[in-house]
Amino acid sequence: MIPTVIKPQSPDDVSAMVFTVGAAILSIIIVSALYLGREIFVPVALAILLSFVLAAPVRLMQRLHAPRALAVVGVVLFAFAIIFALGSVIATQLNGLAGDLPKYQVTILSKIQSVRGVAGGSSTLERAAGMLQDLGKELDKPKSVAPANPLTSGTPTGVKPVPVEVLQPDPGALESLRSLIAPLVSPLATTGIIVIFVIFILIQREDLRNRLIRLAGSHDLQRTTAALDDAAARLSRLFLNQLMLNTGFGVLIGTGLWLIGIPSAALWGILAAVLRFVPYIGSIIAAAFPLALAVAVDPGWWMLAWTAALFFVIEPLVGQVVEPLLYGRTTGLSPVAVVVSATFWTALWGPIGLVLATPLTVCLVVLGRHVERLSFLDVMFGDRPALSPPEIFYQRMLAGDPTEAAEKAEQFLKERSLAAYYDEVAIKGMQLAQSDLDRAALDQTRLTRIRDTVVEFVDDLSEQDDGRPVGNERTVDAEAVDAVEAVAPASDQPDIPVLDAAALPEQFRGENAVLCIGGRTKLDEAAAIMFSQLCRAHGVGSRVEGPEALSTANIFRLETSGVALVCLSYIGMTSPAHLRYAVRRLRRKLPQASIMVGCWAEGVVNIEELRETAKADLFATSLREAAQIVVSLAKGQVDAMPSLEGLGVLARA
Repeated sequence: MIPTVIKPQSPDDVSAMVFTVGAAILSIIIVSALYLGREIFVPVALAILLSFVLAAPVRLMQRLHAPRALAVVGVVLFAFAIIFALGSVIATQLNGLAGDLPKYQVTILSKIQSVRGVAGGSSTLERAAGMLQDLGKELDKPKSVAPANPLTSGTPTGVKPVPVEVLQPDPGALESLRSLIAPLVSPLATTGIIVIFVIFILIQREDLRNRLIRLAGSHDLQRTTAALDDAAARLSRLFLNQLMLNTGFGVLIGTGLWLIGIPSAALWGILAAVLRFVPYIGSIIAAAFPLALAVAVDPGWWMLAWTAALFFVIEPLVGQVVEPLLYGRTTGLSPVAVVVSATFWTALWGPIGLVLATPLTVCLVVLGRHVERLSFLDVMFGDRPALSPPEIFYQRMLAGDPTEAAEKAEQFLKERSLAAYYDEVAIKGMQLAQSDLDRAALDQTRLTRIRDTVVEFVDDLSEQDDGRPVGNERTVDAEAVDAVEAVAPASDQPDIPVLDAAALPEQFRGENAVLCIGGRTKLDEAAAIMFSQLCRAHGVGSRVEGPEALSTANIFRLETSGVALVCLSYIGMTSPAHLRYAVRRLRRKLPQASIMVGCWAEGVVNIEELRETAKADLFATSLREAAQIVVSLAKGQVDAMPSLEGLGVLARA
């Protein structure tokens, strides 16, 4: 029997395991507390959200020189007066609707008969339904009573038992009052808790902010204070705008349903305003009730058609036109986060959790964006990309999926040039791969996959030119551009001209005019492939060789006919000795060609040392610079352009 060898765990692994177990236990405790304490947490959550909505009116009252306490109490009482008025309207409408429901039974039955007539009365489904109805009637029949046995029965045969009724005594005045008040105790208590919390939060706003700063971290008071003030202002503006917009939506829906003739139109308008706080599905739920009522009220189908048209016109108009103009197209949540949060809060707190799900999650995401310790909330629920464009590019290359990378690149190229994409996204993604290679996290199999995927990716972009897109309009899918510009803003450098092959000098007309060689690894070869495609986009022919072409055995077998320029491509930092020997070998093999070194590593500190050591003719640190050098060489303007010296051009040694 082979003994099992247990590998000892490192302290980092033990710490990570302890942290994971602790986080899981803490999450379970928090969720359990939210569920068991929902009678307290629901009023607190409602109070927090109402405080965000009422903060703006309170500030307005204070600007009018009203004392804070008076402003807070006045605004809160006015708001709850409106809420109680809406509650009375809802109760009145529900009572009227409940009284009218029996009248709609005949209409519903007639429509069912008409639908049966259209579908055919002898269908298989209808026969199955009839059979089930017959079985139900048979099961519902009362059991036959067996004849009584005179020997075992104490009553004579044929004598019916006397029915006995148990009557409760008439309740007194106190009992009647208690039965009337009991259903109102819980709602009134909840309302009282909400009122107290709202007043407390609005009056003690600064003190609560300071305590939150203390919890979040007081090492950078200026930054934390500015972040929380900004978050509070944004949330207040967002919820107030949502309240006004959804109120207007409810008024339009209620008015339209009243004109159509739907009963209890005010009820459905209020319901539409409330449910619209739930994205995606709120308006659908709000439309379901009036549509069902339209079927029951109207003997025909026109009321149903008009009701459906009302929702299908107003909801897209408000959601796609008014809402983007008022506060943007999104609440800052990803669609998956909206669905998950709605499911989570509904399971915890019931229907009120469905309404509160989106506002509560928005609060968590805003806190995650401004408080470093809560940044995981923004990553989990926010709509900002979880990975940067270079990270997405590298991840797709690792996965062998050039299609998605090409789609992202095409979105970027709607506003930026091809050279900008390669420099700011693709090369930075390759630098991430180089970092993994330096710490031995990439094997040769993955390196080969990355190189092969880059080949397919570049082929997908083979028809893209390197010109600046025409127009300055924003595209709908410009998140990738915005994410890049947050780190690397768009430059004002002029476009690189696209050359006409017929006007080129003889040495740059061939397909092998520029020879791109990867310096040391397949990642360098991948960068050389991108540069080769960039040269072809400007009308200069090029081809690519791998790093094995620089070996002593292979360099003399290298095909060099028609080569006017050789570009050595390096993603990572290379030793000066390797660079010097590579240039020396290429010089012996191609004495008439120019040699350029492209060092695409970020943050090169010894760039001047590499320039002096390489003894190359040209040196570039970005694909754009390298492409501009190639175009200038092809146009024969190297000596006539002193600005090229700023691009990295050196005199021949």
